[in-house]
Amino acid sequence: MSSNSGDDAMAGHLTPEVADRLAGTEARVLVLGDSVLDLWLWGRSERLCREAPVPVVDIDRSTPVPGGAANTAANLAALGATVDLIGLTGADDRGATLRAALTAAGVGTEHLLASPGRTTPTKCRVVSGEQILVRYDDGDRTPATAAELAELVRPLPALLAAADAVLVCDYDGAVADRLRSELAALRATLPLLVVDTHHPARWRELRPDVVTPNAGEAAEALGVTPPDGADRVEVFTEHRDRLFAITGAGAAVVTLDRDGAVLLDGTRPAHRTWAEPVAESQSAGAGDTFVAALTLALVDGLPLPAAAEVAQAAADVVVHRTGTAVCSTAQLRDRLGRTGSAVLGRAELAAAVRAHRGAGRRIVFTNGCFDVLHAGHVSYLNEAKRRGDVLIVALNSDDSVRALKGPERPVNTAADRAAVLAALSCVDHVVVFEEETPAALIADLRPDLYVKGGDYRPDMLPETPVVRAYGGEVRVLGYLADRSTTALIERIRSNAGTS
Repeated sequence: MSSNSGDDAMAGHLTPEVADRLAGTEARVLVLGDSVLDLWLWGRSERLCREAPVPVVDIDRSTPVPGGAANTAANLAALGATVDLIGLTGADDRGATLRAALTAAGVGTEHLLASPGRTTPTKCRVVSGEQILVRYDDGDRTPATAAELAELVRPLPALLAAADAVLVCDYDGAVADRLRSELAALRATLPLLVVDTHHPARWRELRPDVVTPNAGEAAEALGVTPPDGADRVEVFTEHRDRLFAITGAGAAVVTLDRDGAVLLDGTRPAHRTWAEPVAESQSAGAGDTFVAALTLALVDGLPLPAAAEVAQAAADVVVHRTGTAVCSTAQLRDRLGRTGSAVLGRAELAAAVRAHRGAGRRIVFTNGCFDVLHAGHVSYLNEAKRRGDVLIVALNSDDSVRALKGPERPVNTAADRAAVLAALSCVDHVVVFEEETPAALIADLRPDLYVKGGDYRPDMLPETPVVRAYGGEVRVLGYLADRSTTALIERIRSNAGTS
């Protein structure tokens, strides 16, 4: 969970090495919930059916993969965790297929109960070319019987004693909701508890550490109808206290599909992640990937905002793949490493801006030293991003920082500061400038909006005349109170002197 030190300084958390760190935690996670077999049927369609105006699909291949809680478990295993999965399937061929797929994914199936008389829940998708034509669901989702429940509960104490985290996947299936009272009785002994559920209010008595509803689930729990798009962030932020009360959670991460996610954590400002959206795709289970990576990052000790960014990066990996996919350590490392491509030279940035402008995107520009990234910076940058489509951060060079702040600054080099900024999903491009102000850079790029944070007025900023000369807009955004790099450095020095 988040800590004061993690809240104040996120520097270094979002480098590619984070993926290797997660894999090296040797975390053990207990996944408890509703497992599904996802069956993808791939083929081609070249004619219509005679009986009805529907396409005939000639199936070329089928792909059975873990779905639901089983997919969450597979994602945890792919990121390096040891996973214990408690679930329920039928003692049928599809149950055997699901077990084989889990075994291949590195997930043990010792506690996945095969119940005679049940049929394994299955989601079948028929795909022709690049298009999902139909999905049909079947299988037994009736609640676990008393005998089945007793079998599921039996290994709980031993598994909980070994677990670093418990992840509940409640998708209106046979298992998760039936085990709620059992977990409630053991709540005082539970480690980190993350609940991913269609009905977050059901789990209030357990007081989860984190809940991860999607926008629809959060809206239903709140009894509100949020608007489409990024405006949902404001709706959930406005109702955050009610969401905490309804779910009993200490923090909530509401996933917003192509709009990323919003983290609500106590009284701290909302933290927004930004997705890499794709056109309508054939991927499924990105939410499973998100919650798996989030849980593992929290076990590793990352503060919640950094954990949410890692989770978003993992989800970005799978939405660019077909089928029900998982994100591996190597893929997460590559995705986090690609943030370096956001750090551009002036000529490259000018070309990128021309492309963005040609696509009709609104360009937002800000600048600063960003020496030790802290919660005030992150809140401000998220607010800046919300004002447009593309956020450019111009970063003072090391010489420029020394001229502004004195010979002991910067603490971090321009390369390190740029890498950390670029790893934030709200930042699209980073550029380093040598001058005292970025006025010349602004004149070249002509952003639609120039923003600064602090106690300025627009007429106090030397960049304002440049922006207004070409018809741009200038806004001043607020910083969080009592957050500054100077204060943070002084606190570190003070603590070092007393240790």
